[in-house]
Formats: sequence, structure tokens, C-alpha cells
Amino acid sequence: MNRSTVTPVEILHRWQGGVSAIASDFDHLASWELADDVRSRAFGITPDNAADVVRCKTDLFFSLLDELHTFPLKSTVFLETLWNLWLPLAMQLSTAKQSLNRPLIQGILGGQGTGKTTLCQVLRLILGKLGYSTVSLSLDDIYKTYADRQQIQKADPRLIWRGPPGTHDIDLGIAVLDKLRGSQTRELAAVYNPKSDAIKPDIIKNIEIPRFDKSAYGGAGDRSQPEIISGADIVLFEGWFVGVNPVVDAKLNEFLAAAPFPISTEGDCQFARDMNAKLHDYLPLWNRLDRLMVLYPQDYRISQVWRNQAEREMMAAGKSGMSEAEINRFVEYFWKALHPELFIKSMLEGDRVDLVIEVLSDRTVGKICRAIDLNLSD
Repeated sequence: MNRSTVTPVEILHRWQGGVSAIASDFDHLASWELADDVRSRAFGITPDNAADVVRCKTDLFFSLLDELHTFPLKSTVFLETLWNLWLPLAMQLSTAKQSLNRPLIQGILGGQGTGKTTLCQVLRLILGKLGYSTVSLSLDDIYKTYADRQQIQKADPRLIWRGPPGTHDIDLGIAVLDKLRGSQTRELAAVYNPKSDAIKPDIIKNIEIPRFDKSAYGGAGDRSQPEIISGADIVLFEGWFVGVNPVVDAKLNEFLAAAPFPISTEGDCQFARDMNAKLHDYLPLWNRLDRLMVLYPQDYRISQVWRNQAEREMMAAGKSGMSEAEINRFVEYFWKALHPELFIKSMLEGDRVDLVIEVLSDRTVGKICRAIDLNLSD
């Protein structure tokens, strides 16, 4: 093989196949790191540290070789995504955690089908190799109970499904994040000796992580048994509007005046205004986030296609599912509540988002960048 023409992905394939790394591999990979200046800025890679970054990523890559088959995503660009996104992101979270004297709370904002669950699963695997305990918490996990949501629906019949602002137990979310922020799992593990009186066992408090069963009550969903943990170093808090701030009334009304699909009636406009107002209640919850990343679809409308694909796959496997018309109505309901063309783009134009991961129509990763570097006109 001509080493001068080898591609970085070929290097990773060789390593995966058991070939040892050689010096020229590191040179090629360091050049690759710097070739995409937008991605390199997102992860703080410079000509001065590129070689060190490659060495760290390489060590982490080899530590994962025996477990790559357990990763939830298998595709033709698996290794490229691992090298370009998952490894450097885990390293970035590790660095951010080290700068705190408490657990790190990472917010992950993304609509339906953008890969939030997969990202959390992969990060937990990689961060485990770096020695960190990680817990995932979804916005879904802090829904109000079925009984409470029945009362909410009686008061506001527009809330036909769970999901929009107002259907979550915000106080529960705040309490859970505060308990997690106060946990020091690794430090406790290091000092706790059951045979010693240096630290009493009752000091180590269990933390209940709420979980939600979407299948309960015929698909309406309800709380299930919580997961019990002693703490976590890194918390991955994901959801379809995690971190989203309300927009000013003038901007919202200007947007609604253009009648963006599927908002078409005055009733739709009022629903959007009311949901925007309810976002103010979530600000104390968002204030617990240390960082926020956005999984940003190249075209928000593709989530409807993704949801239909997922539903067809479920039905092909013998499970119950919704018709295409039902799915479209379901997805459009969320767009009416918080339209992504307004609310997600407004977040990207502010200074709250640390990292943007563009998701292409085939669900592969496009740009990886800081919000300031994202060209929204693409």
C-alpha cells in the first residue's frame, strides 16, 4: 500500500483489523484533524496540540476495539463518526468535567429521529473507558404522571398528547439534577472503606432517576420504577426542547404572520404563543445545564420521514404502530407547539449553545461546529 495516499478511514480500518499503528499513521491523522478548520475549532484542536489529540484519540480507539461490536450504530461511516465526533466529544466532556468540583450536566437538544438516544449510549461507553460514571436522563423521564396529565388535558383540551411545555414535572427535574450535581461518585468511591469510620455508609445517598414507560395506558404513558444510582460524574440530559428559551413576542408574532407549515389558523397561532409562554417555567431547569449541544437536522421536515420509517420497521417486526396519517399529525403537533424553524434557529443565534452537530437526511453526521460557525443558510 502506498502510505502517501492512504486515507484516515483506511488507517482506522487497518487498526480495527489488528494492524499496529506506525509513525506515518499519526502524521496522516494529525493532518486530517486540521483539514476541517470548523470541526477543529469546535474541539479546540490547533497545530500546536493536534499531535497530542491524535495520540489521545488513538489510545482511546484501541481501548474500545474489543467493544466496537456493542455500539448501537453500524453503518458505512461508523469509524469516521467515531473518530470525528464521538471520541473528541467524550474527550471534551472529560476536560469540562475536570474543571468542575462537581458532576457535569450536558444538555442535548434534538428533535425526533436526530439520534439523541444513540449518542447517549455511545458516550456512556466511551466515557466509561475514560473512568467516568455516566447517567442519561430524558425530558420524557420527567413527564407528569398519567393522572396529572389527564387533569391538564381537561383544563386545556389542546394538549392531546404528552410532550409540549406544560406536560413535565419541572420541580422533579430540578430536584434530580440538583441531587446529581451534589453527588461526588468517584471521590466517595475513593475514600469509602466499609471497615473504616472515616466516612459513614449513610453519607452515600442513593439517587432516584425517574423513568417513563411510554407503553402504559395504551400508549399514553406513565411513570415506571425509578433507576437507583449513587451518583454520576457526567449527566447527559436530552430531549426535543432541552435548553430552549422563549422568544420575544415580537419575533414570535412576525414568524407566525408568515403562516409557516403546519401553523395555519389563529388557534394554531395562539397555541404557539401559549407554549412559548410556558417555556419561561423551564428556565430554572435549563439553568442547571453546564453545556448544551444541538443535533441539528439539515431540514427539520425530515423528522417526519424518519418517524414513518421507524414506525414501518416496528410493524414489520410484528409490533403495533401508527398509520402514516397519524404519524404526520403527531409530528406536526410538536411543530405547532415549538416550531423548529423559529425555536431551534433562535438558540443557534444566541450564545447558549456550545456545539452543533448537523444531521443529514440519511442520518449521518454533516458539520460539527460551534454555533457561531454554523451557516444557517446552507
